[in-house]
Amino acid sequence: MHILVIDGSHVEAEFRAKFGPAHQYRFLNPNPVLEESGKEVDQQIQSAASTADVAFCFHPLTSQVASFFENDKLPIFEEIIHLSLTEMLSYEAGLPAGLRFGFCGLPTLFNRFLLEVSLYHEADREKLAETCAALGTDYRVVADRVGLVTPRVICQIINEACFTVQEGTATMQDVDLGMKLGTNYPHGPFAWANAIGVTRVYAVLKAMWDDTHDERYKVCPLLKRQALRGEPFAV
Repeated sequence: MHILVIDGSHVEAEFRAKFGPAHQYRFLNPNPVLEESGKEVDQQIQSAASTADVAFCFHPLTSQVASFFENDKLPIFEEIIHLSLTEMLSYEAGLPAGLRFGFCGLPTLFNRFLLEVSLYHEADREKLAETCAALGTDYRVVADRVGLVTPRVICQIINEACFTVQEGTATMQDVDLGMKLGTNYPHGPFAWANAIGVTRVYAVLKAMWDDTHDERYKVCPLLKRQALRGEPFAV
């Protein structure tokens, strides 16, 4: 398959590892700084969109980029972080709602044995199954909510770990070691936050708090400070 990935260069290695060498990949960033380079990127996206069999987008599509997707049968997956798929599509213009799927694309959570997805139209389940079969991946459909399922769980664990350190109960190193040994997680919470990106973890939690006002998702000040500074945790 021809796979077009927009704004996903930060997980390029995971993409290639997950779907394998049998596919052709095109990674593009539609937000260049200079106007002249912007025109060139627009042309690249338009050309890539015309030949793509599937597209993965890591940010909501602008109307400019959306206009390049003339094929309304093209499966388009959008990463669900700040908004649910339903909310995202309500803000977008210039692209039909057909064949749109949400997906979990956070670093360390994309290259797993299954693809975590949400649906906009129930009628698109058959096309989703067909697309995932062509990609060579298993998948699970989850509720169309901000953060899907796995990001909610992992980011909540990281948030609780931040409260533990902030309250002086344990050090970051102790928490990471205890979680790895006690739960057999691949990473401790702080090392995992660094691998995902502290700003992304913060964005997921803030979006969930805004959506639910559930105390479980109230962002720890320690995590917020690190995210706003753009700094990883010192582990």
